[in-house]
Amino acid sequence: MVLSSMLRISTKLDRAGGRRFLSNMIGVGSLLPLEMKLETFVDGQKTERSVGEIFKGKNVAVCGVPGAFTPTCSDKHVPEYIKCIATYKSKGIETTCFSVNDAFVMKAWKKSLAAPEELIMLSDGNGDFASQLGISMDTGGFGGTRSRRFAMYVEDGIVKILNLEEGGAFTEKSSMLKLLDQINE
Repeated sequence: MVLSSMLRISTKLDRAGGRRFLSNMIGVGSLLPLEMKLETFVDGQKTERSVGEIFKGKNVAVCGVPGAFTPTCSDKHVPEYIKCIATYKSKGIETTCFSVNDAFVMKAWKKSLAAPEELIMLSDGNGDFASQLGISMDTGGFGGTRSRRFAMYVEDGIVKILNLEEGGAFTEKSSMLKLLDQINE
């Protein structure tokens, strides 16, 4: 069964009141939730960093994928991104890859892809960040809560471009080459 066919409406449990409500979806012009935390590796050490530390005062491209080591992510989406990282860097744009996986999986995946050091792997272990952005999806037994596939460009914590796929599909819409073209326009 295709990942995108398992998409269900994203809901979030309000821990204080136990209510379920639809998440507001992030869009162009939205400020990222700067206080939230993501995990990554810095100098070989697992580190928790705020979204503000990662995005504030910077230009950042984000490749968002449903899961590390999945065929589409490993064979198509991220390898395409890796090929254009030098171009992003030459434009002063930092490069990140985001997934609802733990930081150790993201580190191992980066190594398996032979990705350059410049690619920062961002781990959203519980899917809280994806849920806050309104881009989470429930894949059921396939992989639980995951992020929809996307390509995003952020300046100083504000979303400037967001190319969001339906579920886990990979089309030109979330291509990191397309995002680069949009930034150049």
